[in-house]
Amino acid sequence: MARYDIALIGFGGVNRALAELIAARSDTLEAELGFALRVVAITDLRAGSLVRTDGDGIALAPLLAAAPGELDFSGLPGGSPLPRNEWVIREVPADIVAEATFTNPTDGEPALSHVRWAIEAGKHVCTTNKGPVALHGPALKELARQAGVSFEFEGTVMSGTPVLRTARRMFGGLAVNGFEGIMNGTSNYVLGRLESGLSFADAVAEAQTLGYAEADPTADVEGYDVQLKVMILAHEVLGAELTRADVPCAGISALTAEDVRRAAAEGLRWKLIGSAERHADGTVTARVAPVALPAEHPLAGVSGPTNALAFHTDLLGTVTVGGPGAGRTETAYALLSDVIGIHDRAVSGTGILQEAHRG
Repeated sequence: MARYDIALIGFGGVNRALAELIAARSDTLEAELGFALRVVAITDLRAGSLVRTDGDGIALAPLLAAAPGELDFSGLPGGSPLPRNEWVIREVPADIVAEATFTNPTDGEPALSHVRWAIEAGKHVCTTNKGPVALHGPALKELARQAGVSFEFEGTVMSGTPVLRTARRMFGGLAVNGFEGIMNGTSNYVLGRLESGLSFADAVAEAQTLGYAEADPTADVEGYDVQLKVMILAHEVLGAELTRADVPCAGISALTAEDVRRAAAEGLRWKLIGSAERHADGTVTARVAPVALPAEHPLAGVSGPTNALAFHTDLLGTVTVGGPGAGRTETAYALLSDVIGIHDRAVSGTGILQEAHRG
């Protein structure tokens, strides 16, 4: 039975949820997937860092029983008041680094350095952080290829819905010429509430109360979150390396409840759409903007915090993939699916895997 030791970088909602999955389903994971997982390191800006590489690794239950704001690793065996991210990533003997820190849309830091350190240390890395992937994805993928390790990022586009793997594995033999999608659950929820008569401010406040929107919803409602996702998809699906300047971005904050109701009366629904298209000359154009869609459009009926992507192909026409695009558990599952992908490549011999520990 293979065992993979994991270092969790960032212990907010996503990696905490991943720890919950590992703690609650370890026996099931071993039986169904053929490998065991052991958490040997955790870092957090407020709690510090915790490292235990002996025995069963870090005991997760006591950490998960504490409220996030109450965690303090400094008083625990193997604990420190400092995150020590670089030391943990480079020096602690882990097989996989799970990176789930905050997204920086400007330069991708500090997650960019976290990913690079892991790859340079010969460790596989999976991340839900859009910054490094959107801004530096091709370079990081090449660095991982040279190092013989995996760089996985399924959760960066549609949370736990495996849209990237679907595109890679299921579209063989098809030419994908473009895509358009609803890739931000917060904005989609807000637009739905505008249809119901709420003001923009009230709809955003309600989304915040329900946990769909952050305290600062700017990245969601102004489209910056979708812009990064379009950049990732454009590279993975269309082979285009786009910068933020290549993806014009407009959000939904300028729409009023009256705009949305008027469109609904005409059989149209406003959606924040991220899209990219490959032209006959091979160039790719992309944008993020609110669009009033007709009822027959495959994305028009997508409501609430759900996400959906419509891929335009040569042989099948439009293929639409939908599912949850947010949520701590859903995003944590994306990290787990990345770990499964790493394991599957090791078993099939299609990738170079660093020697896994044996239980």
